Amino acid sequence: MTDHLGAVLRAHKAGRAVGITSVCSAHPLVLAAAMRQASADGAPVLIEATSNQVDQFGGYTGMRPTDFRDLVHGIAAEEGFPIDRVVLGGDHLGPNTWQGEAEESAMAKAEDLVRAYAAAGYTKLHLDCSMPLAGDATPLTDEVVAVRAARLLAAAEDAAPDPSAVRYVIGTEVPVPGGAHETIDALAPTPPDAARATLAAHRAAFDAVGAGAVWPRIMALVVQPGVEFDHLRVFDYDPSRTAALQHVLDDEPYAVFEAHSTDYQLEEGLTALVRDHWAVLKVGPGLTFALREGLFALAAIEDQLVPAADRSDLLEVVEQVMQDDPGRWQRYYEGTADEQRIARRFSYSDRMRYYLPQPRIEEAVDRLLSNLAGAGVPEPLLSQYLPAQYARVRRGELVNDPHALLLDRVRDALRPYSAAARTSDLPAESAASPSGDLR
Repeated sequence: MTDHLGAVLRAHKAGRAVGITSVCSAHPLVLAAAMRQASADGAPVLIEATSNQVDQFGGYTGMRPTDFRDLVHGIAAEEGFPIDRVVLGGDHLGPNTWQGEAEESAMAKAEDLVRAYAAAGYTKLHLDCSMPLAGDATPLTDEVVAVRAARLLAAAEDAAPDPSAVRYVIGTEVPVPGGAHETIDALAPTPPDAARATLAAHRAAFDAVGAGAVWPRIMALVVQPGVEFDHLRVFDYDPSRTAALQHVLDDEPYAVFEAHSTDYQLEEGLTALVRDHWAVLKVGPGLTFALREGLFALAAIEDQLVPAADRSDLLEVVEQVMQDDPGRWQRYYEGTADEQRIARRFSYSDRMRYYLPQPRIEEAVDRLLSNLAGAGVPEPLLSQYLPAQYARVRRGELVNDPHALLLDRVRDALRPYSAAARTSDLPAESAASPSGDLR
């Protein structure tokens, strides 16, 4: 079995500007699009579930780690994508969901969470204990975060079918999952000394529990390169602001940086991130944002082709579902009623993604795709609403089918990552133990 993560790490540490995209989404259409992109690239696909999406109790998707694994593998089978090119990861694994509980209660649940991911065969685990728990003095020190991460690492090593195949991500400067909750005025990259302190604290904590031998499998450190997005704005990567930070891992033969919240970065920014050693590029809301754009474009085409009584009314259904259950957007979207309406539909933070699995929305999407499959999409309308897909249809690269058009629109958000990471440039390698020398 090919060691895909190891191949990326070895090549990057050898001086090649290569990386890998981490797809952080649980939506089946996004996952199918990711596999189509990876298939076109001849590359592996790294798919990660976030701790609030998927946990031992079901998360907000209703899926446990085994369920999500089976979903991904099932989509791979449908797409004809080789299972041995699918790498599964767990993102922000820690006590995030249980921040209101005291340390022992929250960390016991976090240990069970990590065990569930490891036992299900996930081989990339992000240990994130950066959030304060009930009774904690704040801000948390690197030492507290690292000691808690060591507990989770021990749980994973105990539960994994083959611990030597598991790689870990650490870091205390961890962006909020899913993008910033509020409007951002300024964003500073992690100071190099802070990154070094994080490494030292984790190394000491792992040594203290007898896990020092695992250090070669610490594949990435999460630091802030100065990229983020809020509801209306994207902070683009500026390499001049990370000139010193880029070299923090020069003496770590196995580790690269992992960049969170890279959604909406332009291709040149993503390429610069990989060049500057952020070799893992995580993207999530940007993919469901593209999915929403595709769905809304198809709904606009439907309005032109289908009698009113037969339409899916997708936009109206989405709005009603979000209004009926405002818990996942209301505390994030401030302003007037009109400003909130615009944010619900179009915000970069894409709180709509939490509602896409709702049965009423899924039924509307199914009806939309069925209506357009029956009616056919005339090329002039395709040009009006999905011009990139129109061009590919005209060139014979894409079939004019609503499902294929929708997946290709999601791939538009993945294509810049593919170009930046250049994972397809990697040669096939035989598996090598991650505990060995990655140089």
